[in-house]
Amino acid sequence: MCYHGNMDQNVTSIERAFQLAKSGACVSITDLKKLLKSEGYSADQIEGRVISKQLTTLIRNARVDSPVAAVSQSD
Repeated sequence: MCYHGNMDQNVTSIERAFQLAKSGACVSITDLKKLLKSEGYSADQIEGRVISKQLTTLIRNARVDSPVAAVSQSD
């Protein structure tokens, strides 16, 4: 078997997308899709207005709550 990146076989692409969005590791949906692909996940299911809105909200909230984002904003 060939595993790419950090892919966890027990976590779906959608689940991982929400994990990444909440983590503060992404700045946009495009960035999130790139991270998913780099970990070996498919980004094909990350489409549509509802899921994009949910993920965008999580990304924004994580960035606001992130200590790194707070430092960047104060500069």
